Amino acid sequence: MGGSAAPPIEEQAVEERFVRASGPGGQHVNTTETRVQLRYHLGRTTALTERVLHRLRQLAGRRLTGDDVLILEEDSSRHRETNRRMARERLAKLLAEAARPPAPPRRPTRPSRNARKKRMDSKTQRGRRKNLRKPPKPE
Repeated sequence: MGGSAAPPIEEQAVEERFVRASGPGGQHVNTTETRVQLRYHLGRTTALTERVLHRLRQLAGRRLTGDDVLILEEDSSRHRETNRRMARERLAKLLAEAARPPAPPRRPTRPSRNARKKRMDSKTQRGRRKNLRKPPKPE
């Protein structure tokens, strides 16, 4: 798929918090903090250009706080390290998508005269074929 590589995740811009996750896990779930809340401070990063930051802010949507912090939460696993790895993968994917320049706008084109003629000829031929399938009209 081409495009530019994902910018590196800068550790000084990342903050991780672990909180108790809901869901199955028995009594053990009440004592362990497996949900990860990854906070990526956009103001602390130096690896991203202004254009990439702008696209990242657009992609983040509701996950971006007022003080320019991108929050990703992950609690799909019962294991802290798995959730941590998955959250970082999601962040890397988001950064890669923001680093990819947007596609140029589509320029509308018209079908050529020959293409229009071919289309009309095929419609005519299809109509004739269907007429041959009809039962003959009673006189």
